[in-house]
Amino acid sequence: MSKIRIFSTPSCPYCVTLKEFLKKHGFEFEDLNVGTDARAREEMIAKSQQMGVPVVEIDGQIIIGFDKKKIVQLLNIKE
Repeated sequence: MSKIRIFSTPSCPYCVTLKEFLKKHGFEFEDLNVGTDARAREEMIAKSQQMGVPVVEIDGQIIIGFDKKKIVQLLNIKE
């Protein structure tokens, strides 16, 4: 199983859609709220070089935004 971490905020509609998409396909993930967690925010900025959410980390690979095509490819999701 892939290790998935999502840097997000509760008010971000793309973050909500991303999490629903992963749940629908049976993936577990670590959800890091960068709005309240300064360490997570700093880590996200260091890894992605930007401040927008969502940022997804799948097995060490960083994806900026809800790039569905890339997420499907990395997680080998059959749609």
